Amino acid sequence: MPEQRGTLLGEILISLGHVHAEQVSEALELQKIRAKRTRIGELLMDVGYCEEDHVLEALSEQFDIPFDRNLRGAMDSALTTKAPINFIREYRMVPFKQNGTCFYVAVNDPVNLLPLDDLRLLLGGPVEPVLCRNDDIQNVIDTYFDQQGENARDMIDNIVLAGGEDDEIQTLDAMDADRDLLDLANEAPIIKLINLLISGAVKERASDIHIEPFEREVRVRYRIDGVLYEKLTVPKSQQAAIISRIKIMAHLNIAEHRLPQDGRIKIRLSGKEIDIRVSIIPIAHGERVVMRILEKSSFLIGLEDVGMDEHDFKLFDKLILSSHGIILVTGPTGSGKSTTLYAGLQRVSSPELNIITVEDPIEYQMSGIGQIQVKPKIGLTFAAGLRSILRQDPDVILVGEIRDLETADMAIQASLTGHLVFSTLHTNDSAGAITRLVNMGIEPFLVSSSTLAILAQRLVRNICKHCKEEYEPELESLLELGLSHEQAVGKTAFRGRGCDRCQGRGYYGRTGIFELLVMTPLIQDLTLRGVDSNVIKREAKKHGMRTLREDGASKVFKGVSTIEEVMRVTRDDILLEVAE
Repeated sequence: MPEQRGTLLGEILISLGHVHAEQVSEALELQKIRAKRTRIGELLMDVGYCEEDHVLEALSEQFDIPFDRNLRGAMDSALTTKAPINFIREYRMVPFKQNGTCFYVAVNDPVNLLPLDDLRLLLGGPVEPVLCRNDDIQNVIDTYFDQQGENARDMIDNIVLAGGEDDEIQTLDAMDADRDLLDLANEAPIIKLINLLISGAVKERASDIHIEPFEREVRVRYRIDGVLYEKLTVPKSQQAAIISRIKIMAHLNIAEHRLPQDGRIKIRLSGKEIDIRVSIIPIAHGERVVMRILEKSSFLIGLEDVGMDEHDFKLFDKLILSSHGIILVTGPTGSGKSTTLYAGLQRVSSPELNIITVEDPIEYQMSGIGQIQVKPKIGLTFAAGLRSILRQDPDVILVGEIRDLETADMAIQASLTGHLVFSTLHTNDSAGAITRLVNMGIEPFLVSSSTLAILAQRLVRNICKHCKEEYEPELESLLELGLSHEQAVGKTAFRGRGCDRCQGRGYYGRTGIFELLVMTPLIQDLTLRGVDSNVIKREAKKHGMRTLREDGASKVFKGVSTIEEVMRVTRDDILLEVAE
């Protein structure tokens, strides 16, 4: 068993040039005040001073254990049957290579190697630990060590075969009459199928699962990186059982088919806590289900990582340090507004500030911040929560969404009385937020005097780094992107060919494109005069504001995203220019 050498991890990281002594000292001080003892390497990664590879490189030297950066490439799939999946998942130790009688085992924590003795007995030979990235170990577990032993399509085939020869399309009423729904929903194949659908969605990084009944089948789709992909179809005969199983998991009324229902499922998958919001609505051919997947352990990204260009980042970073005023983030549902606001809160959070939020739902748990969950059924609305927050002596307030005049008025009054307020609004662009507030009933002078800035944003899919290629796009598409003829000639762009990592899509992950409208004296004057939002946007552009499409174009030529992706999410800009 490898033994720890005398040199401390922080000293090794300093000697390797990955961190400075001051950063290690800061992490050690933070370690003292953490309620739960956190290792120095984890703390340095949490605060962004070093990466996992740096820590593993230092641990490799400290414990004299080799560090392998290519676990997937070295994986021998024949070893997946050598150890029980429960053991692999619990201790996160993956046998991945064999040399003679010796087995090499991927580990991420060199401090806890005692389970290696049990693994040696299970494998029937000596074992050697190898340090690997945590995500690489999880990916190998998800890919090679499949606890279910069969995929969802195989499960569908088995359900169909088990149904016998008489597999007619039945109505919901007929199925309900034949058998008790509770019996249907608790059949082992149905339970297993729902588990496979959820685990498959998590593995593929899906944000939503759509279960949609049609006349002769039930379609299942995943939303991955903002786009829906069809995964499989389920026989109509199993529709009632599937919907009922989901209702049972979400603690909903399985006998109610006529009214919409909302619920929540909490599960644990691969060591992660998963919160699933369930929405069920009645439609022509049954009940339609959408399950929104929220990982409680999701890593909160920093403001510098959301995708802002350097100019907008520096400006926004200054604005969020203001002592009072309101900062709005706008965009449609699923455009990353909450993530940006959380990143801003994380940036300003300190022991000297009292930060309270009122949200629906609380998507990320943040330490050191008071978070209130909206509950309209008992009268705890955004407005009611905000009213209570103001009695708590806050410095910074986050209102999840401004939906009505009462909430908007209270948020603005709070910003005018010495509080910094963050909130979101559903508008297509930044200038449209001004018009929306005025249309809600807020006086223009209150909007102009309280608002610091409005940030519009969208999410575009990133080109997969593993299959990115350069090409020369058509001139017409470059002109439509907003380039002049002179700028477009000879310009090159990037796209993804499609590979195993991105499952042939050419995209992996998403980033933001932004439009930051600062409430300058000129914009304040235009707001007071009640001019159209299009006029405000044109004047802001003249004075240096980059539109969503312009920011998207810059990401195209940096190789971050594609022309087609930017055009897809900025269609409003194009229509606006055509109208003008």
